[in-house]
Amino acid sequence: MNRPQASGDCPAVDVTHDTFTGVADDAQGGRWLVLAVRVPAEPSRHRVAVWRELRRTGAVPLGQGCWAVPEVPAVAGGVARAVDLAGRGAGEVLVLRAAGREEADAARLEQLFTEAREAEWAEFTADCGKFSAEIDSEIAKGKFTLAELEEEEQSLDRLRRWHRELAARDVFRAPGAAEAAQQLKHCTEKLAGYTDQVFRVLHQM
Repeated sequence: MNRPQASGDCPAVDVTHDTFTGVADDAQGGRWLVLAVRVPAEPSRHRVAVWRELRRTGAVPLGQGCWAVPEVPAVAGGVARAVDLAGRGAGEVLVLRAAGREEADAARLEQLFTEAREAEWAEFTADCGKFSAEIDSEIAKGKFTLAELEEEEQSLDRLRRWHRELAARDVFRAPGAAEAAQQLKHCTEKLAGYTDQVFRVLHQM
């Protein structure tokens, strides 16, 4: 049977959602999943969708079309979705269990994964800073309205969801996680203070 031309150097076969779920539920400490992904170059939306899902799952690229992620239950759903997306684009995925042949290999995989999580925590912390600065700006302008308060509450909810997602895939606890948690706490306290000011102003009207 002829296969479509696809990106990636690693050969692959179909893996169903049930197949991956069974693998993920049997997670073992120190084990990794290596995914060899092949999706036709056109239309590009399918390749992009798979790439985005793998990044959201926390997978790190090892080479063209090859990704790695720790074998833990938290990533099962994301990898299964990536497999489904590849199939929709007439592509295929091969999911393999793996471990470093040498201690240095396993350490390198952990380093790559942790570096990716550290970059995400840095981005999260920067967004927390923007949130805090936004609250300061509204206070300085005397903008104490329910509409603005609701907007800031939505922004904090987004930060909380983002934090939960990052924490779920930060298997090896990147150094930036602690600072990120502190910044989220600071944002929560900042919004609480702003909320008090908004209601004080409204009750005086």
